[in-house]
Amino acid sequence: MSRRAWVGGLAVGLIALIALASALWSRAGAASPSSSPREGAQPREVLNGRQLYVTHCQVCHGEAGRGDGPSAGGFATKPSNLADGRLMNGLPDAFIVNIILHGGPAEGLSPGMPPFAAYLGEAQARDIAAYVRTLAEPKFEPDKARALVTVPGAPKQPIFFSHLIHAGSFKIDCQYCHADARRSEYAGLPSVERCVGCHKIIGVQDNPEIQKIHDYARRGQSIPWIRVFKVPEFTYFPHKAHVAADLPCQGCHGPIEQMRVVGARTGPRLLNDLGRLVGLKPAAPPLTMGWCVECHRTQNAQGRRAPLDCVVCHH
Repeated sequence: MSRRAWVGGLAVGLIALIALASALWSRAGAASPSSSPREGAQPREVLNGRQLYVTHCQVCHGEAGRGDGPSAGGFATKPSNLADGRLMNGLPDAFIVNIILHGGPAEGLSPGMPPFAAYLGEAQARDIAAYVRTLAEPKFEPDKARALVTVPGAPKQPIFFSHLIHAGSFKIDCQYCHADARRSEYAGLPSVERCVGCHKIIGVQDNPEIQKIHDYARRGQSIPWIRVFKVPEFTYFPHKAHVAADLPCQGCHGPIEQMRVVGARTGPRLLNDLGRLVGLKPAAPPLTMGWCVECHRTQNAQGRRAPLDCVVCHH
């Protein structure tokens, strides 16, 4: 065999050996438990979010998001379990992004979660949120995602009580706090003792908003909540009858479970009244007489017996 032929054969052999090694390496990498078989199918924002999560979040929330990172033991309140889909799946992306950028207090939670706005932009925070969604069990279903609802002019309450967390994430029934709704005209507000009953432990060591509840309790004072929903004094509206009819609270109050701060745009509006005056038929604003009457008519069309007599509400 000539020297040239020998060198050519060696080159071909080396190329074949390299190709075989590359194929074996690829197969080994695909089967390796340290690699994620889902990564290749994940959108770019999820892959980017994973890298950001490892850099900024994993030390507290842990590799799998369960709140068991190496720094978790140093907090009075354990970092949130981001893998608990029962709690996480009901929270809007805007809620998660706001906490990443502005810290726990931005949503009434513990300042143990610091703000990262100095290190991350909004797009990066959204990427982290996208990755966190993949950790949830049961799985997060995008088509069931809820949007954050913000009502202009919502009053600032003495305590940052988030319905988004209590009703949306933890799914606490409305009547647990508003226990008078099923037996009286008024829905009622929870006593300080009822609030303390849940928050004897939860958040009491490091959440200033929870501390406010205990301050009111020590002083023997009620929490001076600012009223949001109110019908005119000449109108009789019994919650009891509506709860007994199995009507959802959201029918009158809107998607409360999607609000961080509850607000309402109710009552007569000048433009609405002017429209009717010139012969137009705009939809009646919420909690006005026309709105209530239309609701009763709709319920009657479905087989209920909602009264339409004036004396029922005005007596």
